[in-house]
Amino acid sequence: MPAATLVQHAQASLLLMVALSLPVVAVAALVGLIVAALQSASQVQDATLAHLPRLLAVTATLVALGPWIGREIASFAERMFLLAGQ
Repeated sequence: MPAATLVQHAQASLLLMVALSLPVVAVAALVGLIVAALQSASQVQDATLAHLPRLLAVTATLVALGPWIGREIASFAERMFLLAGQ
């Protein structure tokens, strides 16, 4: 397999990982922003209050998007194995 093809496949895998992690990171950032705004408004600066809602939101997002993420990774792996077998 030529080096250019390997670089293309590596680039495709990195782009796939960014695309698959983006929804989870976006939810964590959004929940963090909302919690920070609520903490600023209420003047309650407890560190544990910032982490629990974000943890629950990320867990719920992973549960909801887990099948889609798994299908995308399996599809990409299948394509790579088929190309490697040629």
